[in-house]
Amino acid sequence: MVSDLTTLHELTERLARATDLAASLQEFLRAGAALVGARRGLVVLEPADGLGPATTIGLGLGRADLGHIETVPRSATSYGRILDGLPDAHGGSEVLPEPDAAPGTGGYAAQVDPRHREVAARLGYAASYALPLTAESTGRLGAAVWLYDEPAEPGDRQRDLAGLYVRHGAEHLARVLEAERARIRLATISEELLPSRLPRIPGVQLAARHRTGPAGGGDWYDALPLPENALGLAVGSVTGSGPSAVAAMGRLRASLRAYAVMEGEDPVAVLSDLELLLRLTEPARSATALFAYCEPARRKIVLAGAGHTPPLVIGERRTEYVETSLSAPLGMLACWEAPSVEIEPAAGETVLLYTDGLLRRTGDPMDRAYARLHAAAAGVPRSLREDPDAVCEHILRTVLPDGDGGGEDIVLLAARFD
Repeated sequence: MVSDLTTLHELTERLARATDLAASLQEFLRAGAALVGARRGLVVLEPADGLGPATTIGLGLGRADLGHIETVPRSATSYGRILDGLPDAHGGSEVLPEPDAAPGTGGYAAQVDPRHREVAARLGYAASYALPLTAESTGRLGAAVWLYDEPAEPGDRQRDLAGLYVRHGAEHLARVLEAERARIRLATISEELLPSRLPRIPGVQLAARHRTGPAGGGDWYDALPLPENALGLAVGSVTGSGPSAVAAMGRLRASLRAYAVMEGEDPVAVLSDLELLLRLTEPARSATALFAYCEPARRKIVLAGAGHTPPLVIGERRTEYVETSLSAPLGMLACWEAPSVEIEPAAGETVLLYTDGLLRRTGDPMDRAYARLHAAAAGVPRSLREDPDAVCEHILRTVLPDGDGGGEDIVLLAARFD
């Protein structure tokens, strides 16, 4: 008993350290497999409230294997009956009969649809053990299934341990599920506050990327057409995270759009107005921002920045950061003002605006992160340089080779001039 309790304690501690939904489901499957003596399995997440997310995660199963399993009618599987909530939907094993077994023998498997046996034989498992996932706060979450390579079933001790672990694990999964739902809702709101599409202006091609961190941040971008075929480009970041930062980001972006329409030719005036608004309406918050007034026909850009990362010009003959004047973020000083900078990108060059979340997600000191970004931009293959969308993808893959995981928002806004 002491050994069993120690094992359960270790497994539940490991599960508690998994912070996101995917990692929690994988750890849950691994621990359950060890407890029931199986090698493979799957967990079907299908919350009873219908709010999602609905997903199927496999252990020792590839996507093609899960695809085979998903072709089986739900009524032919033990986890299907659990999900449908039928009276006989209790944890149990189903042992597939030997090929020469007589019909009606082999225990629970005798009632399994023949198509289920075909899929099981193809995947190389001979029995399964399924348990429902139910939490006090959310009700039914789904079902967990572990697969045996030979006809087998867990013993009484294994059933007891697995049952205790699943009851605890389901409560943890319910908490993680609620956090995941909150993250998805916040990311959706954040995306809805950003441009639904980029404008089409003669002489320039645009592309953008926005990745929201788990807590939801205040990074944003904008691209808006201005009179006489001009274009306003902006990126920025609001301090803080969560719903309040997302809401502040939406207010700041909407205000900048209004100021850009009124006096976009003077980026310093645009940011000065934005700073005054921020100081009067949200004195406890600061923000960085960069606004660029572009005339694509003349390939001319006038920009000003407030505590923001410098743009990067990417071309055949040069890849260099634009030298902008050092400036404090908006809301940090009694009155913000810094001189603007004028640049003239050559035909075929791309100007990249971004937020410092891209640099922080590398985990490097800032000087090394800047160097990494510069190297990624300089290494864009010639075949991709004509497509700003491909340039953004290449930079993201190169700067963050392990994916975009992390706690920071990322914004990239690329403008390629013809």
